[in-house]
Amino acid sequence: MRLQAFVLPIAYWMNLCGISAAAQPVLTVEQAIAVGLKNNYNILLAKTEADIARNDYQYAYGALLPQLNLTATRNWSVNNVNQSFADGRKVDKKNARSNVWNITGNLNWTLFDGLRMFAAADELKNIRDRGEYAVKSQVIQTVAAILSTYYQIVQQKQQLASIAEQMEISQERVHIAQTKFASGLGSKLDLLQAQVDLNAQRSAYLQQQTIITQSKAALHQLIALPIDEDFEVLDTIPVDTSLEIEQLKALAIQQNPDLLIAAKEIDIAQNNLQITKAQRLPTISFNTSYSFNRQNAQPTNPYQPISNRNLGLNYGFSASIPLFHGFDIKRQIEDAQINMQYQQTYLQNQSSQLQLSLKNAYVHYRYYVQAMQLEEANLQVAEENVHIALAAFEQGQTTSLDVRTAQQGLADARSRLITARFNAKQAEIQLRALAGNLVQ
Repeated sequence: MRLQAFVLPIAYWMNLCGISAAAQPVLTVEQAIAVGLKNNYNILLAKTEADIARNDYQYAYGALLPQLNLTATRNWSVNNVNQSFADGRKVDKKNARSNVWNITGNLNWTLFDGLRMFAAADELKNIRDRGEYAVKSQVIQTVAAILSTYYQIVQQKQQLASIAEQMEISQERVHIAQTKFASGLGSKLDLLQAQVDLNAQRSAYLQQQTIITQSKAALHQLIALPIDEDFEVLDTIPVDTSLEIEQLKALAIQQNPDLLIAAKEIDIAQNNLQITKAQRLPTISFNTSYSFNRQNAQPTNPYQPISNRNLGLNYGFSASIPLFHGFDIKRQIEDAQINMQYQQTYLQNQSSQLQLSLKNAYVHYRYYVQAMQLEEANLQVAEENVHIALAAFEQGQTTSLDVRTAQQGLADARSRLITARFNAKQAEIQLRALAGNLVQ
């Protein structure tokens, strides 16, 4: 009877450990993704860079327009004048004052620069597109991380439920062993072993709670949720078992953001090559200016005007023809061509790596899906085996060791199923991320 004091009901033990799911709000995976897309710092940084590139392209064609400048100056001067002329006249004037107004409007319009302006505008467009692909890449990485972390918590929660299930079985073993021992039909060894197993599972239960808390902290950081806001997750891990490799390959070629970024780098390298080659061509510009000048001065001799005003329009064309720059332009063109070859090789490498990653991920996906389906059937057998073993133990038809063996078989089967389902989901997430359709 003394041992009975140590046998607590499972519900009481869960409350004692702080398990109160009803008191915590349930965070669905869709809500976690929505919060993460809004708050994740890496996404916010990528979006800022994309906004800068988008803003640059918005003003790209300003380079085709003329430049207009207006300058205005106003100067004052005070001079002491001492002059001697050939006819013997002399001028000696102190503090001769003058002031000048000058206003000039200048217009400069580049009419032809070897098409550099158009290539530069295209380059900004490609940089803008690259920025948008970079945002999508970061979004996919973040969503994949959120999904993996979320379902890791679900997996750990399922493991916690599995331990609770084992505690209930051990509780039943203790009850049966205690009843048999009290009636003289069972040994104290069976009762002690059942109690030891129950206590070990209680310890595992506490440890599993700690693991869940740590996983929740990781999800808090990913979605930038305040660390003091606790939540509960769903109980299931849905797995799409219908993914096909050929369809994923076709999607990846069209949608994988990293592959699209690599292709866009080739376009940018092509723009840079065009801009560099344009330096060999002449630049033709149209220039015009309109000026207003007025000068007021105290005369220092009879022939000096006291006021002078000029209005004038100037216009014309200018041409700059590059003749020789110490082979610098030739060097820049060769560098641009080498960079373009590099970007093409990089794209081919990215495509090859993507195909390999897809193949390996799909192999793991199919294996874990099959393992999951196998373990689902195996779990039913293990559950039935435990029920039979408990009933036989209660009737004295089997030993406590047989029950413990069946109980461990159930724990192993459920653990394998939980792991297989989680791994299948991880492989599914990786496949969708590689295909570029994890988010729309």
